[in-house]
Amino acid sequence: MTAYLSLAIWVPIVAGLLVLAVGRDRDPGAARWIALAGAVCGFVVTLPLFFHFDTTTSAMQFVERHAWIPRFDVWYHLGVDGISVLFVVLNAFTTLLVVWSAWEVIQTRVAQYMAAFLVMSGLINGAFAALDAVLFYVFFEAMLIPMYLIIGVWGGPNRVYAAVKFFLYTLLGSLLMLVALVYLYGASETFAFREWYELPLELSTQILLFVAFFLAFAVKVPMWPVHTWLPDAHVEAPTGGSVVLAAITLKIGAYGFVRFILPILPDASRYLSTFVIVLSLIAVVYIGFVALVQADMKKLIAYSSISHMGFVTLGFFLFNQLGTVGGLVQMLSHGFVSAAMFLCVGVLYDRVHSRRIADYGGVVNTMPRFAAFVVLFAMANAGLPATSGFVGEFMVILAAVQVNFWLAFLAGTTLVLGAAYTLWMVKRVVFGAVANPNVAALKDLDRREFWLLAVLAAMVLLMGIWPKPFVDVMNASVADLLAHVAKSKL
Repeated sequence: MTAYLSLAIWVPIVAGLLVLAVGRDRDPGAARWIALAGAVCGFVVTLPLFFHFDTTTSAMQFVERHAWIPRFDVWYHLGVDGISVLFVVLNAFTTLLVVWSAWEVIQTRVAQYMAAFLVMSGLINGAFAALDAVLFYVFFEAMLIPMYLIIGVWGGPNRVYAAVKFFLYTLLGSLLMLVALVYLYGASETFAFREWYELPLELSTQILLFVAFFLAFAVKVPMWPVHTWLPDAHVEAPTGGSVVLAAITLKIGAYGFVRFILPILPDASRYLSTFVIVLSLIAVVYIGFVALVQADMKKLIAYSSISHMGFVTLGFFLFNQLGTVGGLVQMLSHGFVSAAMFLCVGVLYDRVHSRRIADYGGVVNTMPRFAAFVVLFAMANAGLPATSGFVGEFMVILAAVQVNFWLAFLAGTTLVLGAAYTLWMVKRVVFGAVANPNVAALKDLDRREFWLLAVLAAMVLLMGIWPKPFVDVMNASVADLLAHVAKSKL
């Protein structure tokens, strides 16, 4: 069988290294074209993962296994199931959009910028596909380096502070995960973490391991109260950095819950489910109110991401099919919608060089095509039916009703709060009279920007109107996961 997963990992990494080798600041055009070719190839090699995926089984597919460090039973072991396969495709798709979006925008260190995204794309795919704990940890940590450079080199005035904060938060959390991985290896003598699913562990041991894994993945999601690095990182990051950060890297944290915490520690997951649900609801409700008062567009969208990801963790810890699938669908939808929202902010920033909401108003008068896209993506961000933003949230709310009505009621407030902060921003930025001369001089989307946003708009509408192909991929794997968690002694 063709090594699709290895291609998904190494094609973008090799393309990134080639960009570094060939690209020079004196000739950025070559770097751009090589990066685009690498991103296209990286996306194309992931398509068979979706189109050849067998939705009737929960088994790992496209499996590859080669010896890496035999002495410690560490393997280059890859595979995907219905929980992970769509995120590999989403990551490759997002990388292509990011390279395309930076075509004429990034003028300094072009080769290094493009290479950082390509290398990070391969590393993220490795984290989603790894079936060996050491391999996962290597990819999980390595992806910090290109993102650190992206924020620290091409970011805003406080980029160094934001980059260091992002790096330290994530690194400190993941060091505890390393301790948990080593403990589980000692108990099983293998790093094949799917074998850990059957490992008998006392509840007290599971709780300690839960804390270690939870801190690593909660920081990555990020959950309240370890979320404070995200708004700083988003505000300072260049547009492409914000797109990948929101659309992909946050999903690694949520993915860790369903790949490690729930199946390895089912007793602790049930025992501490109320704790996680409370944190998730705080993210949904409180962070929604925080988003309402933001004066910076990117910071508002960053807080909305925290709120929406709270829905994901809530869905996972309801322990039913509808909630878990709803959380995964919400992750996919957020990948499209948040990417689109940050790209829209980037379009305005490239023209006016300001992210402050107060510096705009009446954009629809000078950029009508752009305004139409902004309104569509804002509606999706608020969870309007027939957009992707509605599907996952609605499934999680229905799942919450089956558990507790008031839980669903609190979760449902995100639909009101999401509409409030998103439409409040759109009203002040897009509509009204033109008060700023910079806005009066704006030019509408060029061809590249139009098709970039049009592709995302198509995905948002497709997933909102016809979510079945995405849900069908997940169902068997989620059912198998929940059947395993149901064996919990609690």
